[in-house]
Amino acid sequence: MTGAGPGTVVEEAGRAVDAWSRERQPELVAVRRHLHAHPELGFAEHETTAFLEQRLTAAGLQPRRLKSGTGLVCDVGADEQDGGPVVVLRADIDGLPLADLKDVPYASTREGLCHACGHDVHTTVLLGVALALAALPDVPGTVRCVFQPAEEQVPGGGLLVLDEGVLDGASRAFALHCDPSLEVGKVGLRTGAITAACDRVEVTLTGPGGHTARPQLTVDLMHALGRVITEVPGLLSRVVDPRSAVSLVWGSVSSGVAPNAIPQSGTLRGTLRVLDRSVWSEAEELVRRLVTEVAATSGAGVEIEYVRGVPPVVNDPRSVALLRSAALETVGTEGVALSPQSMGGEDFGWFAEALPIALARLGTHGSGSPLDLHRGTFDVDERAIGVGVRLLSRAALHALAADAELPAGASGW
Repeated sequence: MTGAGPGTVVEEAGRAVDAWSRERQPELVAVRRHLHAHPELGFAEHETTAFLEQRLTAAGLQPRRLKSGTGLVCDVGADEQDGGPVVVLRADIDGLPLADLKDVPYASTREGLCHACGHDVHTTVLLGVALALAALPDVPGTVRCVFQPAEEQVPGGGLLVLDEGVLDGASRAFALHCDPSLEVGKVGLRTGAITAACDRVEVTLTGPGGHTARPQLTVDLMHALGRVITEVPGLLSRVVDPRSAVSLVWGSVSSGVAPNAIPQSGTLRGTLRVLDRSVWSEAEELVRRLVTEVAATSGAGVEIEYVRGVPPVVNDPRSVALLRSAALETVGTEGVALSPQSMGGEDFGWFAEALPIALARLGTHGSGSPLDLHRGTFDVDERAIGVGVRLLSRAALHALAADAELPAGASGW
């Protein structure tokens, strides 16, 4: 491919990746099943990291561990110091604290743990991309593969990647996520916000307690809790732009033990989600103010723990265009779909603090009813793995060709 134009290089490399992925499909499936059978929680992915490290090293690559001790960074292609563009591809490697409920040979061997969000697929895809690109005679730049730990935690391992400087010098980053609502062979794309910010909120109200026969002599804590539960989400929707899609939903309420005793304390736990990044930056202050104002009318004491979780994933238009080119070459026009916005959180959003990003949805539904994410029954049609390898490889190649025209050190924004 030496001496060929950028378009020819991308086209020839894409065909080579196609051939590689078809030939290695059984090996890729075996990798995915190994990972599925051996899930590990965030920042405890030691066996997963070692497994990936061995595979990458055997291919002549030089992966390095993140400072957390789990997760890897591995560059493929030209040396970054040669001055060529650097494009980042990211996969998350952690599992979930859920029991695997499937009756399959590759079911989780770890009690209470499973890959119920498709991270085993994401990881296998990125490993396949690294190995496929490493087999090419020439890559027109550097593809930085980031095997990120702890996506399921708050604020997530993506922030660690950012703080460690892994993204320095890169022009843009791509990732994909399994989507069981899409048939295998389809790719979902969207410009702008595709997932929401997600923060954790915990509110504790306190009072002197008392008898339910005489609520006027004390703080009726249950009534105060009920008002915070119902009024704060409604008030929040009236102080921000409704187009930001802010949502505060309580998931846990705990207070009291006796039906005739007003308790002294009660706790609410929930999540705040929002698609607009600017509203996300104001959300904590708004929630604290509204909870305090509502609770104050009852006389209850208020303690608020607000944990900033992950920002929204806002897809950069230019990066989505590059993904679309890759998707059209991978699955054709009929295989490209408009992905709906999701109020789920995804810590890939942290990468946007440093560079333009784009997240694609990878169709994983085969036959039968779709199996939703974060359930112990979740599984995928493994043909999606090859689609993912071809999609991300081509996205990286297209981005390298496009970003080679940018000034040195410039991002693709």
